Amino acid sequence: MQNAVILINTDKGQVKAVAERLADVEGISEVYSTCGRYDLVAIARTPDFESLAELVTERLNAVEGIRDTETLNAMQVHSRHDLETMFSLGW
Repeated sequence: MQNAVILINTDKGQVKAVAERLADVEGISEVYSTCGRYDLVAIARTPDFESLAELVTERLNAVEGIRDTETLNAMQVHSRHDLETMFSLGW
């Protein structure tokens, strides 16, 4: 499984609309509106790197209202929970 944190800035007045669109994108498990430097934080969970690359470069580019993104690709997970089972996408 490939996990990433995607930091997102939206066009002015588009935070809620973009968050709702992102929540419907396959591979995005959660979207948080935030205070500070970024408008939204999306958590991506995909079966492999190729799927993550397609998500970031194609599906996110199709979401209207996104101004810019920064993707943080997770290298290792540090958790007491079995995240693989909790967030299984069934792929």
